[in-house]
Amino acid sequence: MYINGTWVETGNTFDVTNPATGEVIGQVPDASAAHIDDAIGAAHDAGFSWRHTTAYERSGLLYRAWQLMLEQKRELAELMTREQGKPLKASLNEVQYGADFLLWFAEEAKRVYGQTIPSARKDQRFWVQKQPVGVVGAITPWNYPISMITRKVGPALAAGCTVVLKPAETTPLCAMAMFRIFEQAGFPKGVVNLVTKLDPAPVGNALCDDPRVRKITFTGSTPVGKMLNERAARHMKRVSMELGGHAPALVFADADPVHAAKGLSLVKFLNTGQACISPNRILVQREVMEPFLGELGKRIGGMRAGNGMDEGVRIGPLINEAAIVKVDRQVRDAVDKGARLLAGGERLLTPELAGGHFYAPTLLSDVTPEMLIYREETFGPVAAVIPFDTEAEALAMANDTAYGLAAYIYTENLSQAMRVFEGLDFGIIGINDINPTSAAAPFGGMKESGLGREGAREGIEEYLETKLGGIAVADS
Repeated sequence: MYINGTWVETGNTFDVTNPATGEVIGQVPDASAAHIDDAIGAAHDAGFSWRHTTAYERSGLLYRAWQLMLEQKRELAELMTREQGKPLKASLNEVQYGADFLLWFAEEAKRVYGQTIPSARKDQRFWVQKQPVGVVGAITPWNYPISMITRKVGPALAAGCTVVLKPAETTPLCAMAMFRIFEQAGFPKGVVNLVTKLDPAPVGNALCDDPRVRKITFTGSTPVGKMLNERAARHMKRVSMELGGHAPALVFADADPVHAAKGLSLVKFLNTGQACISPNRILVQREVMEPFLGELGKRIGGMRAGNGMDEGVRIGPLINEAAIVKVDRQVRDAVDKGARLLAGGERLLTPELAGGHFYAPTLLSDVTPEMLIYREETFGPVAAVIPFDTEAEALAMANDTAYGLAAYIYTENLSQAMRVFEGLDFGIIGINDINPTSAAAPFGGMKESGLGREGAREGIEEYLETKLGGIAVADS
């Protein structure tokens, strides 16, 4: 762990395994209550001086961390593939994406503007200033174990906040590598702190309950996010929540079905389907269903599963055994209720894959609302295809979910694209585009997919308070 500028070890540790092979690749400290308290105390004490550094000082340190990330891009990506399982090419892309947030917020640090407001009184002036929230408790997920750190820590540090971060228990090595970069960049003691723990509950509880922590930022499941939000609300803490998704993709008859199938095959099986913006329901207008399924099936059939370090691998392992069970349960349920299984549908247990958590890339058609996969987030390599007839029907089906993170539209009709974009209750919508994300763009969802936005200029606002000064001005 990294607490108050020092790497801390403890006699209690837990194993980190490679999900592709099952082998132990490292051991990390299992924090005690005292370690958690020390990290919060270090962040609190460092906050007094850190908030008074200039925006240019904070920007310079973030810029240096960005440089170090790029210099160590290959090493970070290889570690991510071993620890999380995604193919090396995808890991390299994530490191670049993660570095983008440090560069973006290095610049946004210098653009935290205040304002003056005219008063109705001649002898009064209003002055508005932005100031850091304070100590931030950050909890990051395993599916994007580096970019989710920079997407939270970058804006927090740029705003003048200090941080205590708890990474997912399955991917702490990536977090340790990132904190070595923060250390090398020269961030002062206590400004960034890392706590690793096998059981996340004590850390989450401490971050929510300790009055020295003023903000919680969390990426993970909706049920856990709700628990953290409820607990933080008892202390009126600021929260940012990037939670679950159940993304619909709408393919209209005027779209090129081959082009749509190509794009959706890429985003559906991105990170083996373990992405919150992954399309969970693919809605296809009946007129183009046959060519769409033909192309999607062909592309799925060509996907090679295996260790992410091997050349040509498209499908990595799922994160653990529970993920395998969940995905298979959804597939079995769909088939039992009438869905057609066109590809995959089974765990992969060939000799070279038997030690890991591999599930075959799967294609289901004729999915209906009665099936689990229609309602539950899958987080696995299963494409569920649903027919529709009209635009109104497609919109109603797409919005028929408690989630509201991402959605996708394929159409060549500009008016239809605008109507559907405006009608979808989702925070991020790709129109003929499978990658509507960037450090420069606001990321976040509606409904039970979360609160707040990450990235863009909105991202730093999540870590700032607004302070008003009313000044009486005497006549000369």
